[in-house]
Amino acid sequence: MKLIADGGSTKADWIALKNNRQIFKTSTQGLNPTILDKKTLKKRILKNPELIRNKDEIKEIFFYGAGCRAPIAIEKFKVVLKNIFPNAKVNVNEDMLAAVYAATGGKEGIVAILGTGSNSCYYDGKKMHMLYPSLGYILMDEASGNWFGKQLIIDYYNKRMPENIAKDFEKKYDLSADTIKKNLYEKEAPNTYLAVFAEFMFEHKDDDYIKNLLRKGFDLFFQNRIIAFDKAKKIPIYFIGSIAWFFRDILEEIAFKYGLTIENIIRRPIDKLLEYHTQ
Repeated sequence: MKLIADGGSTKADWIALKNNRQIFKTSTQGLNPTILDKKTLKKRILKNPELIRNKDEIKEIFFYGAGCRAPIAIEKFKVVLKNIFPNAKVNVNEDMLAAVYAATGGKEGIVAILGTGSNSCYYDGKKMHMLYPSLGYILMDEASGNWFGKQLIIDYYNKRMPENIAKDFEKKYDLSADTIKKNLYEKEAPNTYLAVFAEFMFEHKDDDYIKNLLRKGFDLFFQNRIIAFDKAKKIPIYFIGSIAWFFRDILEEIAFKYGLTIENIIRRPIDKLLEYHTQ
């Protein structure tokens, strides 16, 4: 049996295959080895009964995940997976590669992720080319779920959020300074915590304040992560992730502003990833 997984910081999707036939599909909490320690990574996988029930039958794992670019993070996660699935050959790659396989079908293109985190690359048909390394949710991740969550909290505290929106924001979340600081500086996965606030935008997507916040984030992302590629106007551009999927109208508006067309937007790459691994 073979496992294929697409792991974000918030959620990881898993598909088990046997003779290229799907045996089961399941999900776990996010598994980002750059942010989570080995104990937490292992605990999150062990919570899934389907994975554990079949752990000895798994012979190969292809895991594509957020935070799986740096060699130290890859090795850490490989140790965790090997410990849980003792009979498996383990392959760990970054989520960007999964996005490329899912979106381009092996052809040239620019691929961008807008989920809990964000990133982009140029794929020449054989290799990925990054503009520069991502420095994560504190310094980068423009237009991601955690970036928007951060902006919402900042606007709320600086009284820049319209009163009617602020009241709804207060009803939905515990916005006490102590709670926010505890989740950011003491608890695990602060990026995922911030991304939870971005869910608020889905409920108020027709409000001008939310639309303008989305425009600000997407514009910043296009400036830093799309138009900086020389071929941006000549090749297909693909987006992956929930932020891109749910706010595609404004995303396409910003693309048009820069004279660009988005070829396709995929919410979750796991099914397309399955096609790649069963060719």
